[in-house]
Amino acid sequence: MSSPVIARTRVDLAAARALMPGQVAVVMTMGALHRGHVQLIDVARERGDSVLVTIFVNPLQFGAGEDLDRYPRTFGADVAICADHGVDVVFAPAVADMYPPGEAVKQRHAGGLGERLEGAHRPGHFDGVLTVVALLLELTQPDLAIFGEKDAQQLALIRRMVAEDGIPTEIVGVPTVREDDGLALSSRNRYLSDAEREVALAISRALRAGEAAAGYGADAALAAARKVLDDAPGIDLDYVELVDEQTWERPSEKTREGRILVAGRVGKTRLIDNVSVVLGTQH
Repeated sequence: MSSPVIARTRVDLAAARALMPGQVAVVMTMGALHRGHVQLIDVARERGDSVLVTIFVNPLQFGAGEDLDRYPRTFGADVAICADHGVDVVFAPAVADMYPPGEAVKQRHAGGLGERLEGAHRPGHFDGVLTVVALLLELTQPDLAIFGEKDAQQLALIRRMVAEDGIPTEIVGVPTVREDDGLALSSRNRYLSDAEREVALAISRALRAGEAAAGYGADAALAAARKVLDDAPGIDLDYVELVDEQTWERPSEKTREGRILVAGRVGKTRLIDNVSVVLGTQH
């Protein structure tokens, strides 16, 4: 595979983007690429004629005390992965190029959904995510944008923003990629010690338990997930919740498609995960 074009500035990006033929698919990342990102890139390669990957650690989505400085940066390895998987262009701007001093950037607001679940524990996080996603969509002008379902709330908010703003980009969700033991792939997994990793596996076990009990309804599914987490010391749990897949509110008696979401800390590492469930009415 040939190496991708590296665009460091908006000018570089515009020049490279003008030469990309056909349907352009974009994958937005903060780098530290792993097999989950590779899955997104491969879907972009299948769905699009040209593939553009962005690598940008976005300061707007990190709150006070979060791991902005600690976040892994592995640019050389990331570019090698992009080359191996047929990426045409990598856009890797500096913060000053994304948010030029003195230039107003249109701030996005996530609304009520952005203040719940992840938003309640990371105030302003989703405003920062939507701001950078909207800007990257404007700069890259893709036909398709590929996102992972591990960040399910983020994906729902992006879909809502694109629909409300009439942005002509199809948002494609890709199922979560997991290790053989069930742990959802994340750039933050590298921070886990072996012992912490064993503790973290309770999160995916809880989701599987909830999924298995979903035929008995939302209460049973949530209770099954909670029990696994209650029986697994070592996780500082932020939340475990079940929402209606369409409304992101608490399920009603009519809800059939739901999603169980879990977030918590293992040691100093914060992990999130979720699973889609089909709710039944068995007793």
